[in-house]
Amino acid sequence: MKSGEHTISGNWASLLLPIEADDSIEFSKLGTEIDILIDAKVDGIYSNGTASEFHNQTEEEFDRIQLMLAERCRKAGMPFIVGACQPDPTIMLNRVRRAATLGPAAIQVILPDWWPLTDEEAIDYLNRASGIANGIPLILYNPPHAKRVLSPKELGTILAETPGVTGVKLADGDANWYAEARDHLPGISLFVPGHHLATGIREGVAAGAFSNVACLSPRGAQRWTDLMQTDIDAAVEIEQRICKFMDEHIVPFRQKSGYSNAALDKLLCAIGNWGPVSTRLRFPYRWIGEDEAQRLRVTAKQELGDIMI
Repeated sequence: MKSGEHTISGNWASLLLPIEADDSIEFSKLGTEIDILIDAKVDGIYSNGTASEFHNQTEEEFDRIQLMLAERCRKAGMPFIVGACQPDPTIMLNRVRRAATLGPAAIQVILPDWWPLTDEEAIDYLNRASGIANGIPLILYNPPHAKRVLSPKELGTILAETPGVTGVKLADGDANWYAEARDHLPGISLFVPGHHLATGIREGVAAGAFSNVACLSPRGAQRWTDLMQTDIDAAVEIEQRICKFMDEHIVPFRQKSGYSNAALDKLLCAIGNWGPVSTRLRFPYRWIGEDEAQRLRVTAKQELGDIMI
């Protein structure tokens, strides 16, 4: 999906780290994964979201991941976004500085996460990061597990003073939330959860998604995203089945067993079985067994045949 209203839009696929038994990153597999995503013709690829385990990397690993992504994407003409996210504000600003040299379409940041920032502190921090980004737009990542989850009104107040931030990745809500987003966030590219993208497009709010559905199937997520431009009702029907699958088969791993969102995204990737990434997370985080992925793959093909391609 290429929107004239938003310079960055559509179905963005997340890098997932291939973690070996000794907790190392298998970079040859990471390169293969990037090539598969490029070949799937997704709208873009982004690194170092939660699913990329950005919170559990050395700075040397961070640099190597981003350089590999940038080199492969530039060669293929694939848009890419670098996640400079890190809970430590000083480390994150240094990541922003290094990410800017790679020429991404945007740089994703979070608000420093050990102690919640006030509005004034958030404005100061984002403007500092924007200056370091040297003209590359910022996307603020404000997930449901952030220390401070900002409402559309709060986001509008902060973003009015931070012109370098052009997009926000966030959780959506009910009809009232969408009404607030329309009121308070005009002109801001909003990236809703991947499995809610059709609703976000129908509501006239979403620019796209950094998509968990692309974790399940990059090609299927792209085909579904493209469908939203020609038959939104059919796309919403598919969304309802995706959400049912997530609610019945994926979310219980978090609600009942305490697995992280990264564990869930890697489970989706293993269910889709499209690349060289297992369900393994880096220590100390627990991951979901490959046997669960094999079991759920049968169900996914039955319930989401139009996505599982």
